[in-house]
Amino acid sequence: MNKQLFKATAVACLMGLSATAALAQNVAIVNGKAVPKARLDALATQIERSGRPVTPEIQGQLRDEVIVREIFMQEAERRGLAQTDDYRAQIELARQSILIRELFNDVQKKSPVTDAEMKAEYDKYVAANSGKEYKARHILVEKEDQAKAIIASLKRGGKFEDIAKKQSKDPGSGANGGDLDWATPDNYVPEFSQALVKLNKGQVTDAPVKSQFGWHVIRLDDVRNPQIPSFEQVKPQLQQQMQQQRLAKFQEELRGKAKVE
Repeated sequence: MNKQLFKATAVACLMGLSATAALAQNVAIVNGKAVPKARLDALATQIERSGRPVTPEIQGQLRDEVIVREIFMQEAERRGLAQTDDYRAQIELARQSILIRELFNDVQKKSPVTDAEMKAEYDKYVAANSGKEYKARHILVEKEDQAKAIIASLKRGGKFEDIAKKQSKDPGSGANGGDLDWATPDNYVPEFSQALVKLNKGQVTDAPVKSQFGWHVIRLDDVRNPQIPSFEQVKPQLQQQMQQQRLAKFQEELRGKAKVE
């Protein structure tokens, strides 16, 4: 009896160990079919990639999700939906999308944008935007005589903003009293820029300025050094932009090499 009892106990222990091992590998058993833990891990990885932490609460929700999916999958298979042409076509499209996404991720992983490359791009931006910024207003009219009359009116005490709202034909700035906001001179046509940089703060052009758009009366409200964000401030956006540019270049090169008949 003792030997039989020992054998029974040993068998029970082995069965218990087997059950424990199965539970470690599977999330659950649904209608006799194992739901592998790898499915839960895959969903958890997707959440982590999006930047969200997988808390114990979310872990429980994911477990419920994979179990429910298995229930629905079993019913779909029972109905033979896995054998339809529509299903197979969708599976192929999904396979392509996932594989292409993994390709692009692999390219970015193996060819990352370095800090040195980002700093070089940042330095180019700083060099191109190192000039002074001017805050100006203007009144745009069609004829030189109109512009001269406006300058005369301003000298008699007329308010620049009010005249701009009534007479300027520039739809963008006219409604705002001629306000052009902050900009560097190279944002304007040459004739306008040349006149603008000669003005002192608060000064209005003594004579109308002609350009391809008409006749301008310009007032300089203020001048400042450019407000350029630091490298650390723009680094995340710069990295994303340069990664996208690098990926776009890879795509173009790959398409160029492909033989399409």
